[in-house]
Amino acid sequence: MPGAIPQHFIDELLARADIVDIIGRRIPLKKAGREFHACCPFHNEKTPSFTVSPSKQFYHCFGCGAHGSALGFLMEYDRLSFPEAVEELAGTMGLEVPREAGFEQGPDRRPLYQLLERAAQFYATQLREHTAAPRAVDYLRGRGVSGEIAARFRLGFAPPGWDNLLGSFGTDNAAVRLLNEAGLITEQDGKRYDRLRERIIFPIRDTRGRVIGFGGRLLGDGKPKYLNSPETPVFHKGRELYGLYEARQADAHPARLLVVEGYMDVVALAQFGISNAVATLGTATTSEHLEKIYRASAEVVFCFDGDRAGRDAAWKALQTALPLMRDGRQAKFLFLPEGEDPDTRVRSVGAEAFEAEIEKAQPLSEFLFEKLESQVDTGSLDGRARLGELTKPLLAQLPTGVFRDMMQQALNERIGLNSAPQQPRASAQRPRIARPSGSIPPVRRAVALLLQSPQLARLELPGGWENLDMPGIDLLRQLIATIQTNPEINSAALVERWEDPTMRRHLGKLAVLELGIVDDAEEQLVGTLRGLAQERLRAEREALLTKSRSEPLTPDEKQRLRELYRPQDA
Repeated sequence: MPGAIPQHFIDELLARADIVDIIGRRIPLKKAGREFHACCPFHNEKTPSFTVSPSKQFYHCFGCGAHGSALGFLMEYDRLSFPEAVEELAGTMGLEVPREAGFEQGPDRRPLYQLLERAAQFYATQLREHTAAPRAVDYLRGRGVSGEIAARFRLGFAPPGWDNLLGSFGTDNAAVRLLNEAGLITEQDGKRYDRLRERIIFPIRDTRGRVIGFGGRLLGDGKPKYLNSPETPVFHKGRELYGLYEARQADAHPARLLVVEGYMDVVALAQFGISNAVATLGTATTSEHLEKIYRASAEVVFCFDGDRAGRDAAWKALQTALPLMRDGRQAKFLFLPEGEDPDTRVRSVGAEAFEAEIEKAQPLSEFLFEKLESQVDTGSLDGRARLGELTKPLLAQLPTGVFRDMMQQALNERIGLNSAPQQPRASAQRPRIARPSGSIPPVRRAVALLLQSPQLARLELPGGWENLDMPGIDLLRQLIATIQTNPEINSAALVERWEDPTMRRHLGKLAVLELGIVDDAEEQLVGTLRGLAQERLRAEREALLTKSRSEPLTPDEKQRLRELYRPQDA
């Protein structure tokens, strides 16, 4: 619920946010005058009717009616809840989201985060000071890892022994319970011991930079070579990506993110100046991984070994990506020579050549058709028909949009099927036509004017309308009071002030309502409020006349009626 987060923080967030930048990282925008246009990401259309306004910090689609602030876009496009959208937007600005005192948020995870942070510091200290650490240092140096890169990724060392961490952090019941909950210790046959021992330690951080788990690379022989933290209340392997925080620290808006398989791949590439790599944590790429990647960048490049296992893994990644391939998003595949990984490859060819290989990565469309065409005889009619049958269910997973249409067209060309392109729905072809400003009810017009130009409320506005018994008057009063209390508030923050989603949708529509106004917004608002004040006087006069027909008026009421019949000052 919005109430969980202080309103002043939401206002500050929306005041600092650049909606053009936020949306532009997800869909391609084209500048058109003072605004930006694009094909709407929420419905299928050929002609752009999606508009982003930097001045209002608002987006609106004249085709399907979608509209909102930066938070609204994140909720709709990235499928986030309101608190998640606030967290995401705050994270891009490096801000911590405060919470109102007394609000019930579920279990307090701060002790877990604090313990994991202390553990990261413990492992880092062991890498510098433990007598067995030179072996770990030699390994890292042998892989070309500098002290600067080790510090950037907060690399550490878990010494040999069963209870180094356990002995340092306490063995009382409360400490042991927390260590176990954090996945730092394990129990077997009634004995407790450190989960990570004699390993290079790779702290795993979330998008806010908090340590949430660890990966450990075994020194010497034994299995498993790599060991991750288990699932905990703050660590879920299917959601988290190693190196994403560090990648966004190097570049807040990377043009692309490279998905690799291991911790050392991420670290080695960073050592060569390639800081946009992330790694899954011993799992296949999930849709949650990809959603997180696409929030940071519009393009993902999967990097796999070129052998059969690598291509099978790539095919699984492609199938996961298909439902997420909205217009503006890209997925590509880079297959390395058999037996090589990104670490060995970048060392053998150098950073510049490796970057060139990334640039030439195979687009999703090519990989998809190449894979399916290898399974049929495209030289025969039956084979091409089979290609169509194999491809059809995959294309059905794509979101409606230009990319899906182009993939269908590419399939038609491959199988020799000529078909007219599907016409977009009528609602997507014809933008809705707003009513001319003269037909807009006065209260609605006044509210729209204030939403679109909040600074108008700072003027000395006419009064006398505040007690008018008419729908929307209470809202109008609240808007003016809110703006006067928060004079720097913008349109987007003003809309988000209302917790009721129905009211937010209503205000959002008014924030983009076409009023037919160019430069006379102040005159329009003043004139509208004066008209409402006159309407209140007329209503009062009619009420007194109606009463006089059924009972005598009091002397005060007669005096008031005479005043109401006098000409009013303009």
